[in-house]
Parts: sequence; structure tokens; C-alpha cells
Amino acid sequence: MAKTSKVSEADPVTEDVVIRIRALAPSLSPAEQRVAQLVLEDPSRASARTITELARAAGTSETTVIRFCKVLGLPGYPELRLRLAAESARESAREGDRGRVVGSDIGPDDTMEQIVEKVAFNDARAVEETARQLDIDTLDVVSETLARAPRIEIFGVGASAFVALDFQAKLHRIGRMSFAWADTHAALASAALLGKGDVAVGISHTGTTGDTIEVLTEARNRGATTVALTNFPRSPIASVADHVLTTAARETTFRSGATASRIAQLTVIDCLFVGIARRHYRETLDALEVTYAAVSGRRVSASRGRR
Repeated sequence: MAKTSKVSEADPVTEDVVIRIRALAPSLSPAEQRVAQLVLEDPSRASARTITELARAAGTSETTVIRFCKVLGLPGYPELRLRLAAESARESAREGDRGRVVGSDIGPDDTMEQIVEKVAFNDARAVEETARQLDIDTLDVVSETLARAPRIEIFGVGASAFVALDFQAKLHRIGRMSFAWADTHAALASAALLGKGDVAVGISHTGTTGDTIEVLTEARNRGATTVALTNFPRSPIASVADHVLTTAARETTFRSGATASRIAQLTVIDCLFVGIARRHYRETLDALEVTYAAVSGRRVSASRGRR
């Protein structure tokens, strides 16, 4: 089965180039990573530099900068400068000074008001940028594959486990046979029972979570279709996935708390869920109505206890 994703170096850059640089950065060579870091720190300033100036600032060669552009899917450095300048102008027009302040990292002296603004800004940006860079063709293929699957296994550890459980709950609510596993032993045992037509979904922000990769590998060896949801399309998990869907969450001081990354993952999950639901439209509506009626009696009246 041919893999669907936007990870090839020959792919045209259809999403924002800054988003693509951030996604590909971990898979670049050390010299290319230094170029990427300079660009990501200040895209506007980078766009004003000549290739010689950028190479010198990154402590590398012009050849490395050109290779960096090729990895991004761009023919050369002039195209990178044009992309960066255009994106910087759009960003400035949309966000202005407030965007630069609110989009900055959270500091120990920030007030609670500033924390709320920055968290809301970063979460909103994660959703917007994830939507902008999503490969719609891949999303459609995965939705169709999941809609036809007799059995769906979803796996993630840590914060990704909560996203997996959310997806399983949504699918279960509309009558799709699905299981979410946070325990590696249980996940491996379940993956070993999968077969052709079944689908295994692995969720990992970094794409380097060994347990998740191992489960997808087992599922693939059994003939199941494998799907990876990650922030980094050239990460190790992509090598064991038939389809790769990507998020675009930014790294922040409290990334280990899995804030924006979780919001970005849930955005993709919601898109998949709706894509599946619309393929079984009448059955979905019936299932939602029946399950709503089943739990409606458990709700407490809003007027209860009032005099």
C-alpha cells in the first residue's frame, strides 16, 4: 500500500513554510538545523538576509542552505526568502504587536491575565496552523478507510492516551467497533489479532515514542492498515505507517504539559470523526439519538433544589 503524507523532499510546499520548517527540523542534519533555528527565531529578519549572510550566521555553507531549501520542497534560496517575507507580512498584518507579545514564551513574571492570553493564543494558533497544513487528500483516505474498517485500534501513551480515549469514545458513540489502549502489553496483544481491513491508529506528538511505534509495527505485520498522527512527518513513526497525518503545535516552555499539542491532535481527531460520521450519515444520527436517550436520565435538572 502506498503511503499518503507530505513527507517527500520533492513535494511542493503547499502549507506555510515556517510550519513545514518546524515540522521537519528534528530530521535535519545538525548544520541544516542551525539554519532552521535562525529562520524560526525571526522569519522576517531571515528573509532580508542574503544566502551568504544566512550561511555565515548559521556557521555553515551556502551549499547547506540550498540543501535546506530542497528539503523544504523549494527550488532555491530566492523562493525561501519570498515565502518568508510574504508570511511575515501576513502575520504582521493579522496579529500586529499584540501577536508578537502574546505569542511569546510564558515567563515566571507573567501575570495570570498574560498567561490566559498566551495560552489562548497558542492553542488557537495550534488549531489554525494544524488546519492549514493538513493534507486533505490523506485525511479523506484515512476517513474512508476507518469508515470501512470492521475493527479500529487506537494507541497512545502519556498525554496522547487521552486523545486516543477521546477518539475511541466518539467512535463507540456512533457504533464503530473501536478500542483504545494505554497499556503496551494489552495493545500488543490486541494488535496481534488484527488483520486485513482493520486499522491501527498510533498517536505520538514527537513520533519517537517506542511503545507506539512497536504497536503499529505489530499491527502492520498482521496486515492491518496503520495510521500515524504526529507533529513531525519524518519521525520514526512515519516509517511504520501507511498514512501519516500531522499537527502543527509549537514548542513552548511548558510543552511537557502537552497543552497546544493535545489541542492540535484533538482537531485532527474531530475532523476524522466527522469524516467518518458523514459516510454513515443516517446510521450516525440514529446512534447519537439512541445513546443520548440512554444517558439523558442521568442528568440532574438545572432547577433542582431551587425554591
